[in-house]
Amino acid sequence: MKFAFFGYPHLGGTFTVFRHLRAGLAPWGIDVEWLGIGQGAHAAARDPAWRSEWSTGHACGAAADSEPTQAQAMLSHLAEQNFDGVFVSVHADRVQTNLARYLPRAMLRVMIVHNITPATYAAARAIRDHVHATACVSRRIRDDLLTHYRFDPRTTHEIHNAVDFPTPPPRALRTIGQPLRLLSLGRIEDQAKGVLWLPQILAQLPDDVTLTIAGDGPDVARLRRTMAPLAGRAQLLGRVSPAAIPALMAEHDIFVAPSRFEGFMITLVEAMATGCVPVASRIRGVTDTVVDDGVTGLLFPVGDVAAAAETIRHLRRDPAHWHAMACHGPIAMRERFSISRMAERYGALLAGLHERPPPIAPPLPIEHWHLPWGLRDGLRSHLPTPLKNLLRTIRERAA
Repeated sequence: MKFAFFGYPHLGGTFTVFRHLRAGLAPWGIDVEWLGIGQGAHAAARDPAWRSEWSTGHACGAAADSEPTQAQAMLSHLAEQNFDGVFVSVHADRVQTNLARYLPRAMLRVMIVHNITPATYAAARAIRDHVHATACVSRRIRDDLLTHYRFDPRTTHEIHNAVDFPTPPPRALRTIGQPLRLLSLGRIEDQAKGVLWLPQILAQLPDDVTLTIAGDGPDVARLRRTMAPLAGRAQLLGRVSPAAIPALMAEHDIFVAPSRFEGFMITLVEAMATGCVPVASRIRGVTDTVVDDGVTGLLFPVGDVAAAAETIRHLRRDPAHWHAMACHGPIAMRERFSISRMAERYGALLAGLHERPPPIAPPLPIEHWHLPWGLRDGLRSHLPTPLKNLLRTIRERAA
């Protein structure tokens, strides 16, 4: 079988899923290629940083095409290249999400839901009846879709994301009071990732605790300003290539992740794989299913800066606890989040769909292209960001 993965090369968890699906499903005889549209896809297809991915996918149409033209270009490419099915990363791109409603009747389609936001759920509901199966990357997502959006439990599956890091060298036992090296890695964006809490956390820690922040995003300048008083203890690395991440994590003791919301948070698994102990926000059904609290990492209430700092101070005072979690992390990663485990779940799902595809809604005519309400900007998108952040924090603490 031949499947398209709707997306294009970029730094972040969504494209990591593509790379792991491509590697994991190859032994099943399933070829997976990325398929993108718009400015971002065409830029990635020319960016030397993504040279290794140029041959693993295709940017359709022209960079400045209108949405209906983009959709038609994708349909043409899928037909010309004889694809059997698609993976739709819901809400990653609204044209590609909506395209699920217009695909040929015989084409298999699996929706992957990566996040717990109302906008993501609304987009998933908009195409629910036009996909053969839904893969939820965390328990929280599946529970929410079944409970609040009337998804069919027979076609809605929980399939975790995966990582594939080399087995790390043994971590040396720390001594009490030994300086700690903290790491934050990912998209530098406060609304979801809570990166502006990082300076507040670091300010409450002893002076010998340092913080490295790796990544890029819209809030780099704001973070740099707030980190200025801590310049001697914090550094911003900027964008880091995927190949450099394992070594970077192995050089640090604690991975700090103060997110407000996530769908899976693959960086937690990546940190565990290297023995870099996660200290992360407790997001019900997400981070508490990735991190075994007290065994492979530690969790604190969303937005509770004081609790985050105290958790890190605890690990500084109790190096034996840190060492035990650093040792358990790689074992748990290999048992629960390996590429082979994820590929086995997807491979079995696709084999079943190929043999007995469940009934779905008939395809819509592409000539009548339009976006359903779930793929348009909702009222929440017009709320001030501080208010949205407050509401998310309250919701997750209550959960």
